[in-house]
Amino acid sequence: MTLFKVYVKQHRKVILAFILFCAVFYLSFFLYHLPVRAIIYPTFVCAVLGAVFIVTDFSSKMRKHRQLYEMKNMAAAMISSMPPAESIDDKDYQAVITALQGEIANLSTAASARYQNLSEYYTVWVHQIKTPITSMRLTLQNEDTPLSRKLTSDLFQIEQYVEMVLAFMRLDSDSSDYVFKEYSIDYIVKQSIAKFASEFIDRKIALEYEPIRKSIITDEKWLSFVIEQILSNALKYTRKGSVKIYMREPMTLCIEDTGIGIAPEDLPRIFEKGYTGYNGRSDKKASGIGLYLCKRICDRLGAEIHVTSKLDKGTTVSINLEQYNLKND
Repeated sequence: MTLFKVYVKQHRKVILAFILFCAVFYLSFFLYHLPVRAIIYPTFVCAVLGAVFIVTDFSSKMRKHRQLYEMKNMAAAMISSMPPAESIDDKDYQAVITALQGEIANLSTAASARYQNLSEYYTVWVHQIKTPITSMRLTLQNEDTPLSRKLTSDLFQIEQYVEMVLAFMRLDSDSSDYVFKEYSIDYIVKQSIAKFASEFIDRKIALEYEPIRKSIITDEKWLSFVIEQILSNALKYTRKGSVKIYMREPMTLCIEDTGIGIAPEDLPRIFEKGYTGYNGRSDKKASGIGLYLCKRICDRLGAEIHVTSKLDKGTTVSINLEQYNLKND
């Protein structure tokens, strides 16, 4: 009904012209004292023919509208043909659309090429920078002084940032970088904890870990990245106290700290790219990328990540792993 109203509105000039012509004929017959009834029958016939024309034309417009509506939900590259042009305007619009399709295709190709070049550059850069980092780590292993421990901690943070860059570049890559297998949750978590062992010792932060003894179908590398980012944040914002890792039934991995917490107004936005919130603004080192990557990776893995926090009380990050079992079944 709405479409018909639009159709009538578009053709209102033609309809008004028909009514005006009929009125002119009636007025002319009336002024010349001719029998007005003589034009009633032709007017009726013209009205019937006009109604048939309107119904036929409206049906054609409706088919065209449905076809265009279906095309609206298609990607530009998938639109191979358009409805037949019925007017000069249609031909002009189709020519403009075809030109825009070509421009979009060229821009997409150029953007893909730039992204590929950038991705390849950073991939090479990551592997190259790991060599001096490894060399420096081996050098520092031979010393046990406050300075060497501080430098080792700084190197570890640099390694994390390097891995973050690599994850950021690979996340939107067209090629699949996921390998799903069955893993013990304890195995993945303990590997992540081992990387932060010196950080826990140096900061005098207690670690409470409850063995989980459950297995899941997941990608070890990407899930480890998520856990390590959460542990890194927990250590960064916990001045004293502890970090607790445990499983909440049925399959929710929880990492809880006694840190400074997150402001209530920041919680809804912590997964946004580049958003650092109050803690990030005071820390100056926060990038606002870590939790964003965690959310994106969890979405790819089919897991749900959720954060609860209270200022000066601590933060709990929950990762619902139950969906893995559902997909496995």
